[in-house]
Parts: sequence; C-alpha cells; structure tokens
Amino acid sequence: MSSTDHVPEAHVPGTQSPTPAGSPDGTAVKPVLTPAAAKRANASVIGMIMALLVSVLAIVPVVLLNASQKADTFRPEVDVAAISANAKPVAGFTPVVPKLPSGYSPNYARWVSGTSDGVSHWDIGYLTPSQQFVSIVQTASANPTWITTQVKKAPKTGTRTEAGVEWTLYDKPGVEKSLVASVGTTTVVVSGSGGFDEFDAVAGAVVNASR
Repeated sequence: MSSTDHVPEAHVPGTQSPTPAGSPDGTAVKPVLTPAAAKRANASVIGMIMALLVSVLAIVPVVLLNASQKADTFRPEVDVAAISANAKPVAGFTPVVPKLPSGYSPNYARWVSGTSDGVSHWDIGYLTPSQQFVSIVQTASANPTWITTQVKKAPKTGTRTEAGVEWTLYDKPGVEKSLVASVGTTTVVVSGSGGFDEFDAVAGAVVNASR
C-alpha cells in the first residue's frame, strides 16, 4: 500500500465523537432577550416610526404648495384687448373684447386666417369660474357649412335671449353645446363645457361689448 492511500481512523470503544458547541446535548442555543432589553428594542422601533411620520407630515404641505404654485404658473397672461387691436386692420371689423365677471380667465386670443374653409375668424378661449372652458368665435363671413362645423354637427334644440339678442342653442349628449347669434355685422359662436349660467354671462358680455 502506498503512502497516499486513505486509512480510515480507528474508533476506540468507549469514546464519543466531539459534540458541537452549544448546549450539553448538542442543540443550538437560542438567544433570549430580557424584558428590559425587549422594551428598549420596541422603544427604538417606535421611535423610528414616529420620526418617519413626522418627516412625511412635514413634506406633504410643501409638495401641495408647490403643486398649487405650478398650477398658477401655467396660466398665461393674455392681453385680449391688445391682440384685438392688432387684428382689427385685417379682420374688417372690431374683434370683440368681452368684459366678463371676476373668475373668468383668458387662455388665448388670436386671429385665425388661411383656413381650408376660407372663413377667417376671431377666436378667444376662457377658463370659467367652475374651471370649465368656453370659447368665442366671431367672423364676418360665416356660412351654413362653417356654422355646422363650429357646433360639431349638433342639432338646434332651442333659443336663449341675452342682452336683447336671440341666440340659437345647439346641443346633444357627448358634444359641447353652442350658442350662435348675429351680433352687429358678424356671426358669433359661443361653445364649450361651461354651464348655462356661464354661457349666458359670456353671450351677454359679447353683445354689450359690441355696442
């Protein structure tokens, strides 16, 4: 037999193999916390949770404030009167500048020309007090096809009188309602998602501003 062959260890009767460190019978020892240590551990966890809650409560008002400031930041400053004055020479009429009650905010004002339908027009958009949208479109060259397009093919459902002018109401479910009237030498279309009280306010302001 060579020196590299494995020789099993001889077992001497009456002796025992070594037992693992731990309890006398070889089982692992489980650590046990004393009541005082357990109380300190629980106190530490509760303290961490309370600190986290305080941090979250401190951050929430800041986040809400920033969100409010950003919402206000995105509202453009639109000088409707100045844009109307610039558009007047090409419009052939004075584009209306309605004086609306507090709470109405202009989103845009523009003169639109070169359209495929050939109808150039004055276009203003307002955010209403109820956070809805209402637009005013005014032209001196309206035709039935153009009006049908502006009211999104909604049918006539009635009339409303504002500031002494009769407006035709176009309305159907799922489509923005519209009021259409002849104001001076122009045709005006008021459309949007606002309530009837807001439509009435806008329509009346348009008539009064055109006198």
